[in-house]
Amino acid sequence: MAAKIETTPEMVKNVYAKSKERLAIIRKRLNRPLTLAEKVVFGHLDDPQNQELVRGSSFLQLRPDRVAMQDATAQMALLQFMLAGKDEAAVPSTVHCDHLIQAYHGKAEDMAASNKVNEEVFNFLATSTSRYNIGFWKPGAGIIHQVILENYAFPGGLMIGTDSHTPNAGGLGMCAVGVGGSDASDVMSGLAWEVKNPKLIGVHLKGKMNGWTSAKDVILKLCGMLTVKGGTDKIVEYFGEGTKSISCTGKGTITNMGAELGATCSIFPYDERMKAYLASTGRSELAAVADQNMDILTADAEVFADPKKFYDEVYEIDLSALEPHLVGPHSPDIARPISAIAAEAKEKGWPTKLSSALVGSCTNSSYEDIGRATFVAKQALDNGTKMKQPFLVSPGSTQIQNTIERDGQMAVLNEVGATVLANACGPCIGQWKRDDIKNGEKNTIVTSFNRNFRGRNDSNAETLAFIGSPELVMALGLAGRLDFNPLTEELETPKGKIKLKAPEAPELPAKGFVPDTEGYQKPQGREAKVAVAPTSDRLQLLTPFTKWDGKDFMDQLVVAKAKGKCTTDHISPGGPWLKYRGHLDNISNNMLLGADNAYTGEIGKGKNQLTGQGGQEFAKIAREYQKAHRGWVIVGDENYGEGSSREHAAMSPRFLGCTMVITKSFARIHETNLKKQGVLALTFANPADYDKIKEDDHVNVLDLQSLAPGKNVKVELKHKDGSKEIIEGKHSYNAEQLNWFKAGSALNLIRAANVK
Repeated sequence: MAAKIETTPEMVKNVYAKSKERLAIIRKRLNRPLTLAEKVVFGHLDDPQNQELVRGSSFLQLRPDRVAMQDATAQMALLQFMLAGKDEAAVPSTVHCDHLIQAYHGKAEDMAASNKVNEEVFNFLATSTSRYNIGFWKPGAGIIHQVILENYAFPGGLMIGTDSHTPNAGGLGMCAVGVGGSDASDVMSGLAWEVKNPKLIGVHLKGKMNGWTSAKDVILKLCGMLTVKGGTDKIVEYFGEGTKSISCTGKGTITNMGAELGATCSIFPYDERMKAYLASTGRSELAAVADQNMDILTADAEVFADPKKFYDEVYEIDLSALEPHLVGPHSPDIARPISAIAAEAKEKGWPTKLSSALVGSCTNSSYEDIGRATFVAKQALDNGTKMKQPFLVSPGSTQIQNTIERDGQMAVLNEVGATVLANACGPCIGQWKRDDIKNGEKNTIVTSFNRNFRGRNDSNAETLAFIGSPELVMALGLAGRLDFNPLTEELETPKGKIKLKAPEAPELPAKGFVPDTEGYQKPQGREAKVAVAPTSDRLQLLTPFTKWDGKDFMDQLVVAKAKGKCTTDHISPGGPWLKYRGHLDNISNNMLLGADNAYTGEIGKGKNQLTGQGGQEFAKIAREYQKAHRGWVIVGDENYGEGSSREHAAMSPRFLGCTMVITKSFARIHETNLKKQGVLALTFANPADYDKIKEDDHVNVLDLQSLAPGKNVKVELKHKDGSKEIIEGKHSYNAEQLNWFKAGSALNLIRAANVK
C-alpha cells in the first residue's frame, strides 16, 4: 500500500516518538540543556548514538519527514529521481506549480496563457508525480510555501524543499530547509539527507509590535544587522516574550526571509498563535498532539535564562521600538527605517516617483497581510484616492483568494486599482511582463516580496526595487512616491489631506478559511504513464555524468572570473529561461549570463582562450572548450551562489565540462549542489589569491588522488608569460561527499546501488 502524503495525527505522533527516543540519547551524550533547533535537528538524526555533533564542521545525516518541490525545480528533481530507479517516493512529497505562470494581464488571461505554453511541463509533472506516489498541486492552486503552511507543516517537523524560501514553515515551528533537487531526489530515494551541523543564532524578541510595525519589519531589520551572508550555515532561532505577539503567518514571513540571511533555516517555538492557525486551517487534531509534546517544541528553560551560553551569536530586537523598514535597492540587506528613506533617496538621486507597487508573494499574502493592506486602502478610497500607478496583487493560494473574496478584502483591492494576478510567484521571481517600462529605463518599485537583486523582478537592471510590509507598500503606492512616510506625513486626497490610521486586521478569518477543493491531484500509482516526448525542447531525460578518471585536472582553462555579487540568478537566470528548467542542454545556454566579468566588466561575456576572441557568452565559450576536450574552471568572489536553490546553477557548468569552482566563499546550498553534481568546490585558503588568477591562465589541480577531508588542495597557475605559482584551495568535503566526487555525482552512487 502506498504511503500517505498528508500530515496526519498518526504521522506526527510517530515523528514525536522517534524524536524523543533520539533526544534521550543526545541528552546523555551532551549532558546539557538543548535549544529548540537542536531538539528538532537532533531529533531527526539517522544515527544519534555515533553521529559527530560539532557545530559548524560536522556533517549531520538526517531523516526528513517530507519533501516539497515547486514546478521549476521539480522537473530536474523528478528527472533525477527517475534515474535512481525507485518505484515510489520514500517520504511524503508534493509538487506545486507556481513558478511558471507569467504575470501580465491578470489571473484569467495569465492562467490560460500559462496552461497553454507550459502544457507539456505541467503534464510531465502531473503524470510523474502520479506514477511515483507524490502529491500534485495544479497550476494556480497557490505558492508552494503558502500551501505547505496551510496543509502540511507541523511543529517539530523536518522538511526539505527545492526552493530557498522553504524555511517559511518555520513560522509553524518546523525546521524547513531549502535544498537542491539532488538532495530531494536522494531523500525520496530513501537516503538520509546530509547538511553541515549549523551554528545557532538566537534572536531575542522583546516587547510587542504596535502601530505600523509588522512582522516584516523584524526580518528587514535583522537583514540589515546580519547581511546576506550573516546566516550562512546557521539556524536562526527566535525566543522571548515578543514571539507570542506575532501571528503564525507573521512568524512565517520572518522565517521565510531568513533565506535572505543565507541561513539554513529559522524557527519559532510552538505557541497559542500556531495552535490557533492549525485550528483555523482544519488541523485541530495536530494542535492537540503538539500540546501534549511541548517539551520538544520549545527550548529548555535554561536556554532563556542564559542564551549566550547556548547560542553562538545572540541579537536583540525591541518590537515596541521597531520602526517600519524599507530595504534595497538591489539587495535585501540594505536596510533603513522609513523615516530615513527620503534623505537617502535625495542624496543618491533615486527616482522617488513609483512606477509600480506590488503586494503578495509567498512572504506576505496571508489573511492578516491582505487585511492590514486593505485597512489602509479603505481610508484612501473613502476620500476619493486610488493607486497612482500600476498596482499588482498576488494572492498566496486559492484558499486565501476564496476567503478574501468572501470577506470583502478583494473588493477593496479591486476598487483601489489592483490587477489581481494568479495565485503564483509572478513578479517576485521575474515572471513579470512589463509594457510600461522599457528595458534599461531607470524606475522605482516597492514590493512586499523577499528578494530584490538587480533585474530579478522584471529583468530590467535599472529597476530599483525596495521591499517593505504590505501595508507600507500600500501607503507608498497610494502616495505614488518612495519618500512618503505614513507615520508622520499626510496623504493628499480629493477631499483634503488625511493622516492614515495605523493598520488593523484579524490574523485569522472569523468564519474560517474557504478551502481549495479543486487544486490537488491524488496520485494513481504505478499504472500512470510518465509523459516525456523525445523531441521536446522543454524536457530531456537525464544521462549520468561521467565518473572521475582518477587523474589530476591539468591545463584547465578559465571560463569566467566573477566579480562581486554572483547569485544563482546570475549563474542561471530565471525569467524566460524558466521554460527550460527540465531540459539541461537548453538551459545551459544561460550559464553565467548575469555574471560580472572581473577582467573586462562585461556582463555574461568573456574571452575564448582557444581563439583569442573576446565578447563571447560564457556558455558558448564553455561549449567550445568541451568540443576541444579541454576542462575549465570558474573563479568566484564572496558568497558565490547566494540566493535561489536552483541546482541548474551547478548542473549547467557540470554539463558543459566544468571541473572546479574556486571562490572566496560559497553560499550553503550552491556549494552542496556543486558537490552533488561532481564539481570540485574549493575556497581560497588565502582570499587574496583571487587576484592572482589571470584571464589567460592555465590551471592545474594537483594530487587529487590524495584528496581527503580537511586537507587543502594544491592549485598551480601557469601564466601566459611562462611563470608559475602555487596557491591552496580549502574544501569542506567529508568522506561520503568525496565519494560523490569520485563517482561523478551523488546520483551515480544511488543509481549504482539500485540498478545492480
